Amino acid sequence: MLADALLLSGACFVAAFCAGVAGFAFVLVGAGLLLHWLPPATTAPVLVMGSFVAQSLALRAVWRFIDWPQLRRYLLFALPGVPIGVWLLAHVPAAPMTAGVGLLLTLYAGYMLARIGLRMAPPSFRGGPRADSAVGFASGVLGGIGGYVGALPAMWADAQGLPKEATRGLLQPFIVAMQLATLPMLAVAGFFTWEAAWLTLVALPGMVGGMILGLMVFQRLPQQAFRLVLLVLLLVSGLSLLA
Repeated sequence: MLADALLLSGACFVAAFCAGVAGFAFVLVGAGLLLHWLPPATTAPVLVMGSFVAQSLALRAVWRFIDWPQLRRYLLFALPGVPIGVWLLAHVPAAPMTAGVGLLLTLYAGYMLARIGLRMAPPSFRGGPRADSAVGFASGVLGGIGGYVGALPAMWADAQGLPKEATRGLLQPFIVAMQLATLPMLAVAGFFTWEAAWLTLVALPGMVGGMILGLMVFQRLPQQAFRLVLLVLLLVSGLSLLA
């Protein structure tokens, strides 16, 4: 129990630091570190609760950058996707769906990083209400499956060439709202235990410290460096979903 708690705390520190820098990937990084040692039934509820706590800490830093109409559009279509994801988690093997998303993230991030390496200008995609709604719905489904709500919006924000402040202004509140919606559904489905609550409490100092340190780094990153970090985390996230 003590070894599990220490391992979880260290992983949550790393995951919170990555989320503090890029605005997402707490669950994906944490899962990539922990699922090699701990069972999914132990890690999943802790990471969802930890993501909610860590991302909530950073809301104040990005509050003035929030585009409220865009955020409402994402949430309007994402929230109906959460119960679908929870149902899939309980009744259907979720591996093919998460692997498909992992492949998409890996191909996208690898392609964009290759363009940076070749010093090519990044392509710019046009956004809009329909595309935002589709990304939001898919993110809601992934949130119900395992709390993976931030990867697709992060990829879409990068594809549109959004500044780092606008990207964080979308990702941070969206993830907080989605994790808040996911937590009671996972509880009703029986995924939370006293052990999960205890491990979350033990890991809390690591989450707080990692998020604070990550935010300090974010505030000093130039735009291109932020984009590079974002793409690397998208690549890591994709590979972790494929593993």
